[in-house]
Amino acid sequence: MPPEPAPPRAPRRVLLLGGSGEARRLATTLAGDDRVEVLYCLAGRVRDPRIPPASQIRIGGFGGPDGLAALLRTERIDILVDATHPFAARMSASAATAADAAGVPLLLLRRSGWQERPGDDWRRVPSLSAAVDLLDRFVPDPKSRPGSDAAARVFLTTGRGDLDLFARLDRPWFLIRCVEAPDGPLPPRHTVLLDRGPFDVDGERALLRRHAIDLVVTKDSGGAMTAAKLTAARELGLPVVLVDRPAPPAGVDLVDSVDDALGWLAGRIAQDPRANGSDHQESG
Repeated sequence: MPPEPAPPRAPRRVLLLGGSGEARRLATTLAGDDRVEVLYCLAGRVRDPRIPPASQIRIGGFGGPDGLAALLRTERIDILVDATHPFAARMSASAATAADAAGVPLLLLRRSGWQERPGDDWRRVPSLSAAVDLLDRFVPDPKSRPGSDAAARVFLTTGRGDLDLFARLDRPWFLIRCVEAPDGPLPPRHTVLLDRGPFDVDGERALLRRHAIDLVVTKDSGGAMTAAKLTAARELGLPVVLVDRPAPPAGVDLVDSVDDALGWLAGRIAQDPRANGSDHQESG
């Protein structure tokens, strides 16, 4: 008698930590792949997040690396993908610690940062605190706004999470753009603009002119969705304070595109989980 065909392999379970456009694109692509089941997780900081198709959706924190490691075991996760925002350093550190503790392979998907081009006037700083210190000393060129005072007019697009760091600055005026209304302390002189990208160069140029902006402050998030402000600043001859992104956790597999992530996952999905003992056997 011919041998019986091997039973179909169960789908590999992928825990995808979202929070970026790349995470949504990756989840959307994997939704059509019957070799995987995706558990898509968000921290829950945005009230109306963009949710991609996925096998399961989870919104909320994990309780640190121990909580995430427990979830990896409970949900019998085969692969962990960290596709959070490039500045989600605490989450990425927790993912690396949890993956190591649970014995689950980890991929970090992090898009490349922005690259300076001819005509740009960028002042790179290592942290938001350093950006605050620089702003405290910044005096705009009087030729840019004849007859104005020495206080800078700042376009601030660093997100709403750390705006309290800027609250002590009482001289600059801030145009603060974020997706949702900030709920913490803010600088005394400010206007809040609620908006969500993608943004185009014409709109960003008009915005900078309308508010007579002297200086742009942003994080090096990378990607095309919010890069138009950098082009507009270059065209208008405005300096940009760019906060460097945190370094990725040491020893983690790192890719910078969805295509590369899919290639990495294809290799992992093709592996027999029983070949390396990763079939989630209970340990004593």
